[in-house]
Amino acid sequence: MKSEKYVYINDRPVLWEDETNILALAKKAHITIPTFCYHSELSVYGACRMCLVEVEGRGLVTSCSTAPFEGMRVKTHTNQILKLRKIIIELLLANHERECTQCDRSADCKLREISYQLGVNELRFRKTRERKELDTDSPSLVRDPNKCVLCGDCVRFCDEVQGIGAIDFVNRGEDVFVSPAYGKSLANVDCVNCGQCAAVCPTGAITIKNETHKVWADIANPDKVVVAQIAPAVRVALAEMFNLPPNQQNTGKMVAAMRLIGFDKVFDTAFSADLTVIEEANEFLNRKLKGGKLPIFTSCCPAWVKFAEQSHPKLLDHLSTCRSPQQMFGSLAKVQLPEMLGVPKEKLSLVSIMPCTAKKFEAGRPEFAPGGVRDVDHVLTTQELGRMIKEAGINFADLEPDSFDLPMGFATGAGVIFGNSGGVSEAVVRYAAGKLNLDVPETVDLMPTYLDKGFKSAEIDTPVGKLRFAVVHGLKRAHELALKIEKGEEYYDVIEVMACPGGCIGGAGQPIASSVQHRATRAETINNTDKMMSIHRSQDNPYMKELYETFLKEPNSDKAHELLHTHYHSRKRIEDEEIQFFDASDESRCKVKVCVGTSCFLRGAQEILGHTLKTVADNGWNRYFEVAATFCTENCDKGPTITIGDQVVHKATIADVDRILGEEAKKREA
Repeated sequence: MKSEKYVYINDRPVLWEDETNILALAKKAHITIPTFCYHSELSVYGACRMCLVEVEGRGLVTSCSTAPFEGMRVKTHTNQILKLRKIIIELLLANHERECTQCDRSADCKLREISYQLGVNELRFRKTRERKELDTDSPSLVRDPNKCVLCGDCVRFCDEVQGIGAIDFVNRGEDVFVSPAYGKSLANVDCVNCGQCAAVCPTGAITIKNETHKVWADIANPDKVVVAQIAPAVRVALAEMFNLPPNQQNTGKMVAAMRLIGFDKVFDTAFSADLTVIEEANEFLNRKLKGGKLPIFTSCCPAWVKFAEQSHPKLLDHLSTCRSPQQMFGSLAKVQLPEMLGVPKEKLSLVSIMPCTAKKFEAGRPEFAPGGVRDVDHVLTTQELGRMIKEAGINFADLEPDSFDLPMGFATGAGVIFGNSGGVSEAVVRYAAGKLNLDVPETVDLMPTYLDKGFKSAEIDTPVGKLRFAVVHGLKRAHELALKIEKGEEYYDVIEVMACPGGCIGGAGQPIASSVQHRATRAETINNTDKMMSIHRSQDNPYMKELYETFLKEPNSDKAHELLHTHYHSRKRIEDEEIQFFDASDESRCKVKVCVGTSCFLRGAQEILGHTLKTVADNGWNRYFEVAATFCTENCDKGPTITIGDQVVHKATIADVDRILGEEAKKREA
């Protein structure tokens, strides 16, 4: 039997079990130690110093990065500690843009919360930083460097969870700030618009791009008919903005609130999720039976799709061609609703209510705007809808529930579980089970909801062989799995990818989730909603049957491909393919290209490039060679890579450069 160990916090014994730092132990003892840079799902940073505590025999330490030991004695709020915390807050506030009434995070700002908690009512320090320009070019996010407290949460999430590194620290010392590479906008780097940087930001330095004013304008326009579609994950989180617990009636209250705001029709995106299941499951079965490209990756998550286009262009043929439920609904609505509602198409305004910031980017993709007219006119996040309800003065808690409009408001449990990571795979299995006459229940529990790990796999036996499924959330894990697929080290039939923790329920457009358990509650509510629904398989939706019989004819038909499917393209990470160092007008010269992409750069490409330029210049070989830097040869594990004429040299050394340049120069001198 294990002996119990105790740590003494403010002279009170606290049982030490599996806590890894003093901060967690203090929370267990019902003591909240303020912190900016600590995030339980990220690496320990210890930069803000707000969480200072006093340990007997050690003095002041950061509670987030200090491990407990048996018998440790900790003081959490001595006079010295309180004074230091107050000074730290004042220093942060001195350089902070303090126009709180105009800030999107004013109701949920940790800086304001801690300032109030510590009783900061005056500043003794002056501003030392010049004001920086806002970055508003992204379709999904707004970055305000003037509100940044350098906690590093956004930097670490983008790197550690998403594996992208679109933003990082620039400069050192007092000149340090957070920025995308080369001072560019988020719109011009590898940002995939997932918005998780905004979700973890404790202030308003990165926020969701607000589109509510555009929607209000359409609602106020008498010539517009404004209809909405609402994603499954929104219904389990919206009530949090009104301090209400999750329950089944919140969906009806949400619909009622939207009607009071002025939406003419309110539909359910779970309807088009059912449509996605039918199209995607048939696409997969066709590939499986006809020897098509497998595995098939899901394409519902726009952040994942953009990431694949940027980082895994070789796998684009493996992505399902199905549009996301949002875009399926958009294209179908713009074709069918004008006739159903008796309004011209140009007077129809379609608003998407989503848990996701990347949906704003997705709605603006050219392939979803035929003739320059977008299928989805505006995308609002859960947070933005909550603000609209508050702006309208609606008492959400007292509303009588209302129902979605038909036919596009009727959905099955399979469409609803799209809100959870693993839900798409689950729904596809339910469809395939019916198609292949498998002896499994309608609510087959292929992969129970999980939130602690980012990857899970399962397999089922079928008449067409064993089917292997994988589910992953977090783009860094998705990247690792994609590399294994490309190298032939892993094989699955279906791979579901979601960028956000836990899937859509953890989207950056949702109210800020304070913990993993917070997201788990949302996931449980989604699952309970599915269990309470009368129909659990997409193919049993009567309106799906009617839609195919009267309009689409059959899954994957020509009409279905026109409206419900799409294509993808490789996105180069840097606009220019290469940089020329010498006059490139002489076509007879030997072309020399050195890859200076990130992977090659880290392996010494800069030294190789510098040596190449110096060798050519010192020997007077400018007339023989045309030297350029290229940004990706897609051989990232073999760098540094240099191409000299027809020769491609991987893991190149300076000796390789000297040898090949010398040989090529001799040929041309002869």
